[in-house]
Parts: sequence; C-alpha cells; structure tokens
Amino acid sequence: MKVRVPEGADEEELAAIAEAMAQHVADTVELYVGDATEPAVTHTAPSNATPEPDGDLGPTEREQRLREEIEDIERGGPEKYRDRLEEQGKLFVRDRLDLWFGEDGVAFEDGKFANFDSWHENAADGDENDGDRLPADGLLTGAAEFEGRDVHFMANDFTVKAGSMAEKGVEKFLRMQQRALKTGKPVLYLMDSSGGRIDQQTGFFANREGIGKYYYNHSRLSGRVPQICVLYGPCIAGAAYTPIFADFTVMVRDVSAMAIASPRMVEMVTGEEIDLQDLGGAEVHARHTGSADLIAEDEEHARALVAQLLSYLPDNSDEKPPKTAGSAPAKSPDGIDAIVPAEPNKGYDMTRVIERVVDANSFFELRPQFGSEILTGFARIDGRPVGVVANQPAQRAGAIFPDAAEKAAQFVWTCDAYDVPLLYLCDTPGFMAGSGVEKEGILEQGKKMIYATSAATVPKQCVVVRKAYGAGIYAMSGPAYDPESTIALPSGEIAIMGPEAAINAVYANRLAAIDDEEERAAREQELREQFREDIDVHRMASEVVIDEIVPPSDLRTELAARFAFYEDVEKERPSKKHGTVI
Repeated sequence: MKVRVPEGADEEELAAIAEAMAQHVADTVELYVGDATEPAVTHTAPSNATPEPDGDLGPTEREQRLREEIEDIERGGPEKYRDRLEEQGKLFVRDRLDLWFGEDGVAFEDGKFANFDSWHENAADGDENDGDRLPADGLLTGAAEFEGRDVHFMANDFTVKAGSMAEKGVEKFLRMQQRALKTGKPVLYLMDSSGGRIDQQTGFFANREGIGKYYYNHSRLSGRVPQICVLYGPCIAGAAYTPIFADFTVMVRDVSAMAIASPRMVEMVTGEEIDLQDLGGAEVHARHTGSADLIAEDEEHARALVAQLLSYLPDNSDEKPPKTAGSAPAKSPDGIDAIVPAEPNKGYDMTRVIERVVDANSFFELRPQFGSEILTGFARIDGRPVGVVANQPAQRAGAIFPDAAEKAAQFVWTCDAYDVPLLYLCDTPGFMAGSGVEKEGILEQGKKMIYATSAATVPKQCVVVRKAYGAGIYAMSGPAYDPESTIALPSGEIAIMGPEAAINAVYANRLAAIDDEEERAAREQELREQFREDIDVHRMASEVVIDEIVPPSDLRTELAARFAFYEDVEKERPSKKHGTVI
C-alpha cells in the first residue's frame, strides 16, 4: 500500500505513521514524502494469523462451555419439582417431546436461552433457589416432524414456576404463531400452565406484544392452519384460552383441567368450595361445555389421538386433505336396510349405518358425550376424508337439542375451513320444542347450524336415511341448501312434521267428534297412512325434490362416486365482508 504525506515530519514520526498504518491494514505500507519518487519509509505488519495446528480440529473449550450451558438449561426447573411429575402422572416436558417426535424428531428449538442472564449467574455460583431457576423461561417452542408432517410446537415446562407464562416465554409463543402464519404448517400446543406469572405481569400482560396477542394470533391462524391443543395439567385464566381457541382440544383424564379461575380464586370471589376436576376437569368439558373434543387416558393415548386426527386434515387451507388407498367397510353395506326400522319412532344406533358406509375403522368421532343426538366426526370413503354429521336416533329420537346444534355448527365450519367434504345422514324429527330448550337457546343454536350449512362451500351430500321432519331437513343440508346431491333410502320421509303430530294438528276436532272408539281409531290410521303416502320419498323423487332413491346396499358406492365426481366443485359466497352470525 502506497501512502503520500506532506513534508515536515521527521524520520521517527514517519516510521510511527508507517507502522500504525501497516498494522491497521495488515499489509506493507510505503510512505512517500511530498513529491518524492522513492519511499521514505517502508513497514510490513507482522502476521497475526494463528499457525494451523497439525491434524483434525476438535471442539474448543469455548464450545464445551456452551454445551454445558445447554445441558443445564435442558434439565428444566428445580429438581424437586421434576421429581413430583411422576406422582402427578405426567412426563417432564423434554421427555414429552421425545414421546411425540422421537429423540431426533425436533428439528430445532427457538429461545432456549430465554431469560438466561437472570438466573444462570446465581446458579453457577451455587446460589440457586427455587425462584431463581428459569430455564427457557418455562416455555419451549420450535419445529418438529410428527407422523411425517412438519409442525410448529410449543410446550410448557411445569417444573419452572408451574408452567406459568412471563415476558420472554410470551415472546417466544408469539413468534412461533407468527411464523406459522408464514409457513402454513400445523401448530401443536402441549399445554401445562398455571397461567400468567402474576409477580411479573408488567412485562407481558397488557403490552401490545403481550399475552393478549396470543388470542389475536389464534384468531388469525383459525381456519388457516390446524391448531391442536393437548392439556396435560391445569390451564387456568389466560392459559385456558389457548385450548378454547384451538380447532381441536384433547384433555388427559384426571390430570388436566381448564377454568377461567382457580378453585382458590373461585372461593374468594363466590364463596363456592370446589376442587379443580369438578370445576373444569376433562369430564366437565367433554360432557357439559363441549370444549374438549376428546379425552385421552394417558400421554401415549393423547399422542395417538392427535396422530389420527391430523391424518384427516391438510397442512393449511390452501391444500386438500390427505387421501389414502382406501379400504372396504368394516361390515357389509348389504345390512344397512335391516338396521333402519320401518317405524319412524323406533330408535337404532346410527353408527351401525356409518360403519357400513365408510372405510373400515375410519370413523373418528369428536365430542361424543356432548350433544349426543348428533354424531360428528371424520371418516374416509374410498380413501377420501369426509366430515360426517349424522342424527343419532338412539339418543332422544335424534331430535336436535341446543348442544347438538352448536356442536354440528362448529364441526361443519371447521370442515369447510380445511376443505373436508361433508356427508349428512338425516334421521330426525327436527329441532326439539319446549320451554326448557327455548331457555337454552334452541333458536340461536339452530340458527348457527343452519348458517354453517348454508355458508359451507365444500362438496356436500345429504342422505335421507329415514325421517326428515321440520327444520331438521334444513339443518341437515336438504335440497334448499345447495348440496351436490340429496339422495334417500327407501325408508325416507320428508315432512313438516311426523304423521301422528300432523293428524293431531289438522284433524283433532273431526276425530274427537267420532263417538265410536274403534271407528275413530280406524279413521285415524287411515288418515295417517294417507299422510305418509304424501311424504314418502317416492313422492319426493317423483316431484324431483330429491335426486335419487338409492338401494341401501349401494349407498357406499353411490356416495364414493358422487364425492369423487364433485371433488373439485367450486362455490362462491356472496361478496361481503362477513356474515353476522357467530
């Protein structure tokens, strides 16, 4: 490098300038004074390069220190809390990740060093206590492979302040959600959290990027990618909203619970003494609130349930649900007609029809204890995933009660979001009547079911299995609700109401005027038979109200052909911001 300087400097100054510049540029410097053509000083900087050692290079002491720090973080919270997990019936969070993804299944973890500076220095000095140890800030996030699918995950570490959430953990959670919006990959929430860390709330509670943003992001992710939540312990207050916002929630029996407030807080506010399981355990949410889609018996069962559930769903709303090779039904379709009684008021188990229509062992029922007059679940027909909405005559004659309508509406809405075609199996006397169900909101919940069915743009097939009375045929995607097909079995009937109720409503006075009891009974039976002729599916097919009457033994073949043909059908909703039903 050549450098020219003005005249006036002595030799000592020139030498110092050349040496300094040579060290700065790590090169040889030639210093010229004024107009001179020859350098007054030349200086070459000594090489600072470390000599290349002989042989292969290995990890340095610096790397080893880092690995020791990572190992310490991965131990989780204080040992005494980890020791208690077994008696609580649950795994340490990193053992849980191994169960879900295998020892090498986690692709990477983000934020392992979260809050590192706040606790590690004291721990290194041997000055650790229960409150100091906060590895990963008690919340793990990252990406993994699950059943051949890439997923995002979060998991609470219950050994760190009972899985409570604070500033750094909240930030990790939010980043994971925001990245899921970009990648379009499913999200697994493995929850075991006592809620927000109250003594640190100023760092995360009301902030723009605080815990409240969880639910904003949940809302944006809803219908974009599947969000599946598994509860392994108490999820109280703010933590309880994640399972509620998730598309599907699995609770582990006897150890998991969710509630807006802890039993202690409930007692303080209301005076009620109640334990956590009675307040918000798995049975409460499976049977009474419908917030739990499934109950797992243990951690391994929870994983198996989610693996089965995810097999029916695409990675995101832009993709089609995954198909399989398909298989024959578990039992022959030839038995369908023998299962369905001729008498419209006689009960039977609709699952016996379903198992003769769908691929063997593919019916995966959701929320079985909630609103049990309607069955909802995923299945496959010739390898193609479908969402099944079926009246259950074995429960309250298949009448639609408020809980059942709510369950069906939410399931239809979810299937439509993820492009899962819908199969309606209709056998219902309609929506239940009475003061009790009116107070429970039968009109409101019925509205939601009809709205979801109306707004769904996926292919829909409606099968009139037996009775389709009143507004039940509307909620079950009858002819007016844009199904790709409305087909019926020969046992089907479509009417405003059943024959008994209709005769009583129209002819009650005339029948009462007949004094002879036998004559009155004969006339009533005659009227009933005339009415049934008017509502029989042959009349409906003759008037082209329905598309076809199908021999019951051919029902599976007929549905498979129709779902295949209409697979790519496109439907558009009216141009608007959104509807007003919620």
